Amino acid sequence: MAISLDADGAPCSNVEMVQVVAAILTRDGKILVGQRTAAQSHPLQWEFPGGKVEPGESPEQALARELDEELGIQGAAGEIITRYEYAYPGKNPIELIFFRVREYSGEPRNLIFQDLRWHPRMQLAELDFVEGDREFIHAIYTGPDGNYD
Repeated sequence: MAISLDADGAPCSNVEMVQVVAAILTRDGKILVGQRTAAQSHPLQWEFPGGKVEPGESPEQALARELDEELGIQGAAGEIITRYEYAYPGKNPIELIFFRVREYSGEPRNLIFQDLRWHPRMQLAELDFVEGDREFIHAIYTGPDGNYD
């Protein structure tokens, strides 16, 4: 049986990398963040609302679906701020896609989180965020060149 190789000579995988969307919603200089429940993986850590892109979905469709499920807002849309790969210890890498969400209808409300709050952008690093979001917070969003409001 022949094994397919990619351009770098590594074996190709038939499984595409999981994509995860994260929503950056801003209001009055604050960012909406949610705290995971004690029963979830990464218990009680903070994250941006969002989740996995399901098979057959685009990242934009996943963003709208996830924000409806988690926050009860409809028609969420925005532009990609950045995307990067991240691998949690012992897991396959995922692609994180961060969206600046400017359009939606309804008022965000807490449907799944332990806590949901509008937190000052420059104080995000004070919260215990899931590891995958930390690069965005430290290097991209709150860094000296990071102004995505």
